[in-house]
Amino acid sequence: MTSTFPDISISTERLVLRPFDTDDVPALTAMMNDEQVTAWTDAPTPFTELSARTWIGEEAPTLRASGHGLDLAVTEFLTQRLVGVIRLHGTDWQVRSTELSYIVAPWARGEGYACEAALATAQWLFGDQKLQRVELRTAADNTAAQQVAQKIGCISEGVLRGACIARARTGDGGWSHVRTDYIVWSLLPEDVEGADGQLADSGGFSAYPDWN
Repeated sequence: MTSTFPDISISTERLVLRPFDTDDVPALTAMMNDEQVTAWTDAPTPFTELSARTWIGEEAPTLRASGHGLDLAVTEFLTQRLVGVIRLHGTDWQVRSTELSYIVAPWARGEGYACEAALATAQWLFGDQKLQRVELRTAADNTAAQQVAQKIGCISEGVLRGACIARARTGDGGWSHVRTDYIVWSLLPEDVEGADGQLADSGGFSAYPDWN
């Protein structure tokens, strides 16, 4: 029987991770049109308000209902401002594993939200959902995303050669597809034990302003 993730919220010291709602459409649209988001994701470009409404109203509910994953809006606790996205996908309920990816809005970079949201999600997955493996894949040239993976305790497992299609600006201002490698990272339950303390000892959720 296919399992599904619950329709829940996750709270941290500074963030609330929750289901998307239609009030998020303007902020999500602006975030997804950032050049770094376009470069490192396969989101439509330009990303319109219709794209945002389709994601929120159709794609995210379908992803959760199918058992394949979960999309969460990352918001600031104090302001309720949308600052990013956490996406779980490729979930295998027999293996008890899922792939985690993330985006942070350009105006919210430099605050350490990437590490805080990703770590909280992993801890929830291992604790409440009893998963045994969380996988992350970062493009070989996206060094800031790799630093976030390292910061939360991920172990690099190897390289998938030529497995990632990114985008690069062309001379006329458009976008072209470029092939690059994926670096595969994993987290197991034992990898995040005491992770909050380790982050505190190293100065907290350090900022990596260019990551996606």
